[in-house]
Amino acid sequence: MEVILREDVPKLGHRGDIVTVKEGYARNYLLPRKLALEATASNRQQIDAMKAAAARQRATEKSGAESLAAQLAALTLTIPAKAGESDQLFGSVTAMDVAAALEAKGFHIDKRKLELDEPLKTLGEYKVGLRLHPEVTASVQVNVVREE
Repeated sequence: MEVILREDVPKLGHRGDIVTVKEGYARNYLLPRKLALEATASNRQQIDAMKAAAARQRATEKSGAESLAAQLAALTLTIPAKAGESDQLFGSVTAMDVAAALEAKGFHIDKRKLELDEPLKTLGEYKVGLRLHPEVTASVQVNVVREE
């Protein structure tokens, strides 16, 4: 019997897959638990429409992330911080500080999307990576200067 999976089922398939299973498994386990639908023509069309809509949504998200990456590539952030004579910061510049500086420039980016291996502890210029989308990354120039 062919069924269309509504959820990911371990060792069977992923959501939207059409798989062939034994009738007892389908009728006694998959269908009652709403893990699958019978693979009728109307259900196949419905699943195809849902897959197409999801693909369009992913493409829209990716193009939005690419345009944001282009804007961020031209951006230089200046973050003032208190520092000693040897250019060591009193404290550090963290991902939260970089996210706040981006927010001040009008970019709403979650601090968890910033790829900052460790906090910045000295004055200078740094490249900070951003993971905007699973397929799109960007980097922004961060200049840590002495606070007046």
